[in-house]
Amino acid sequence: MTGRFDRLFENIAPRLSALRLNGAAPRAALARMSPEDRAVGVAVAGVMAGAVGLAIFNPLSGDTASAETPAQAAAAVSREGAVAGRSEHVKSERSESGRSARKAGTVAASTVIKLAKSQVGVEEGRNGSTKYADWYASTPHAAVTARRDGGSVGDYKGAEWCDMFVSWLSAQTGVRNMGWDAYTVQHASWFKDEGKWGTKARPGAVVFFDWQNGSRGGIDGIDHVGLVVKDNGNGTISTVEGNTGNAVQEKVRDKSEVVGYGYPDYAKS
Repeated sequence: MTGRFDRLFENIAPRLSALRLNGAAPRAALARMSPEDRAVGVAVAGVMAGAVGLAIFNPLSGDTASAETPAQAAAAVSREGAVAGRSEHVKSERSESGRSARKAGTVAASTVIKLAKSQVGVEEGRNGSTKYADWYASTPHAAVTARRDGGSVGDYKGAEWCDMFVSWLSAQTGVRNMGWDAYTVQHASWFKDEGKWGTKARPGAVVFFDWQNGSRGGIDGIDHVGLVVKDNGNGTISTVEGNTGNAVQEKVRDKSEVVGYGYPDYAKS
């Protein structure tokens, strides 16, 4: 199984530019969130004077890409107006809060790698179900990305789940700016837009693969995603990946298969 979320994202391109959150005012959207989701800093915001906008704040520890609280999130959207672009993740503001958010985080890469390794051997259940997809579908973020991509929240259950596994690692550890998504192309695009994209394998980096074109391909051709454990120094990397042989597995991959890497904000070692 690949990381391409085919069932949900068929004919996605024509839909992306038409995304709108009809009638979802920031306060109403926040009211729909569970206390747990508020605690991890998810913010959904929408309609402003004559325009419909959206900002999803990185649902990690207490830190967001451009606001620290739901109130600040709504204020940030009001200042920026409608948020454009392919990614539903918030873009860092060119403000003091944005610069602060780009500082080193408090979670070490080793913490995320350890959690990923603890999941090795977890397999799909009936009809391809996983706890990672069930978790993702339970979050307010799922409604946003499903609406963005022209599907429904129910589509996530039993769907390709490699990126939902990475998103689960992000949420469980609270690492800054690792992002959430279920669609590898969108997730990689967010890293690139945030200036957190490159070609160097680092422990804890989010690695994106294109099985057909490999490193010669672009973001639009990405098929699969995982987490880098280490660069082996021989042209290969060790990884932990979800949705590999219908399970979480440790793999050794050739770098020639890699399109690029996304870099979360880890604590400095």
